[in-house]
Amino acid sequence: MPILDEYITVKEMVAIEMNSEYLGVSTQLMMENAGRGIANEIAKRFPKTSKIVSVSGLTGNGGDAFTAARHLAAMGYPVESLVLGDPKNITLDNSRVNYNAVAHMQDSIKLTPIKDSSLIPDIKAEVIIDGLIGTSLHGPLRPPFLQMVQAINKAAAYKVSIDIPTGMEADTGKIYGEAVKADLTLTFHKPKLGYKHNPKATKELIPTSIGIPPEAEYYIGPGDVWMLHQYRQPDSHKGMWGTLLMVGGSETYSGAPTLTSLAAYRMGLDLVYTAVPETAATAVASASPSMITIKLKGERLTPDNIKQLEKTLDKVSAVAIGPGLGVAPETVDAVSKLVEMVEKRKLPLVLDADGLKAYAENPTKLKTPAVFTPHSREFKLLTEKKAEGTHLEKGLTVEKEAKRLGSVILLKGSVDVVSDGKYTRYNWSGNPGMTVGGTGDVLTGIVGAYLAQGADPFYAAGAAAFINGRAGDLVKDERGYHLLPEDLIEKIPAVVEDCISHRV
Repeated sequence: MPILDEYITVKEMVAIEMNSEYLGVSTQLMMENAGRGIANEIAKRFPKTSKIVSVSGLTGNGGDAFTAARHLAAMGYPVESLVLGDPKNITLDNSRVNYNAVAHMQDSIKLTPIKDSSLIPDIKAEVIIDGLIGTSLHGPLRPPFLQMVQAINKAAAYKVSIDIPTGMEADTGKIYGEAVKADLTLTFHKPKLGYKHNPKATKELIPTSIGIPPEAEYYIGPGDVWMLHQYRQPDSHKGMWGTLLMVGGSETYSGAPTLTSLAAYRMGLDLVYTAVPETAATAVASASPSMITIKLKGERLTPDNIKQLEKTLDKVSAVAIGPGLGVAPETVDAVSKLVEMVEKRKLPLVLDADGLKAYAENPTKLKTPAVFTPHSREFKLLTEKKAEGTHLEKGLTVEKEAKRLGSVILLKGSVDVVSDGKYTRYNWSGNPGMTVGGTGDVLTGIVGAYLAQGADPFYAAGAAAFINGRAGDLVKDERGYHLLPEDLIEKIPAVVEDCISHRV
């Protein structure tokens, strides 16, 4: 049940590996499987009298080559390992482990560090393994990699590239001048997008399993948060990192829109405008000096005060509607008109709680990117369908309805289900303590923040579900089930930073 297409980007592959590690499959084990896979493929094709030369860089691709060299030597092949660069500069722990193993195999592997392009030898072998750079290359090759690739191509040997022939960009397929002329490339897990653009980059391409569980693709994990993260440049200025309009609240509920707005701020948005009835505005504004309130006349949202939002709609990058609105008839009418205004401007939209209930009065395909965040009862109200059974069975129902509505649905539950009508994914983070009121409002703020920063709605919904649940799990670990939604908001930065720093 994969969620991605046949070809994947480098960023998607990193995210999948992170999710795989989150599920318990270490990157060390993945590298071991990669090296074994390379060795086994060579062993199928060449007798044990064949000399193998493994050419390694100092990155993860080089670590795969070290591992393959070790396995081939263990099978009885004569093996030489050429290392381009000073091995002291191998910083990746997995590659260092496998380099050290090869360095101690003094009788079965000839290890030759090459610290200068002038020392690159004429390579004589039946098989050359290309483990120089891998997927990290951007632009043309530079010395000494260019000279090493030229030496590989000059050799009268069968050339096996690891994941990507050195010299090709993994995402674009572009080759600037010279690249390894691979007879065979073993690409890990799935082919990288570059092969779709440049299928002639290698004579033979074999997708090779490195032990990544299928669940690493369709279970949401820290890799999804990492994939959406944008690194800020020093010259960033206000407005570059997203602006959200949050419309919610009523004479009864001021807490819900407050939670949504604060969660969006904690995700790193520059500005959040919180539009609430004037009866709730004081309570919302008092929650934080950061809160910017738009005071709507009256006790609840009505068609009469929609006009107040026009100027704000013209300067935001996404809209969230729903938390605490109530479902009075005039509010339902107002939501309908507001959604039309959002559609006209093509702004990304997240509809939750009462906003979702109001939309359900006349559910049509929206003309703007949208995420619905119902729980099971709201889902039935929205679709007139029950999502029942296992998470996979619920997924089939949610996927069908997401396709019909033309929007992303994030069905909240013990296992969250996220679908855009084509792909469906599942989030397992979270705990029973999160049944407390307000955690869904926090989730809406996280989704809205991602949309405001330009994230794809499907991936935004998935990453938001993971962050929200993970924050709840951190609070539960500290306090048991005695949590408040405010506690989740405080944990959002820690969850995001742990994900982007590969600490989860």
